[in-house]
Parts: sequence; C-alpha cells; structure tokens
Amino acid sequence: MQCPFCLSEKDEQAPVCANCGRDTAVPEALLAERAELLQKRDKLRVELERAQARLATKGGRLSRSRPA
Repeated sequence: MQCPFCLSEKDEQAPVCANCGRDTAVPEALLAERAELLQKRDKLRVELERAQARLATKGGRLSRSRPA
C-alpha cells in the first residue's frame, strides 16, 4: 500500500507511515460511512440505467410516430 501523503510504500497494517510519519489509519466510522455511500451509489446507478432504458424505449416510439 502507498502512503497517501508521501507515496512511499508502507505496511498496510501500520497506522503511521515509516517514511513521513503521518497518521494513515482510517477510523471505523469513516469506513462504515464509505460502505454505506458505495451501496447508495450502486442503487442509484441501477435506477439511472433503468430510467435510461425507459427513455430509450419512449424515444424510439416517439421517433417512429412522427410524420415524415
């Protein structure tokens, strides 16, 4: 794993970078929030894909029904 501050390689389990000394530990609350946000993002992507499919279907019907 790379340190997000100095980009040197660091032990994934180490809470502090040995090179720059910065704290790289991520609090559990942030990890939980991230997981929740990723789930919401995935649900919204599915909803968007469904809406786009419905619009594509309606768009196809509209273009066929227009007079030439």
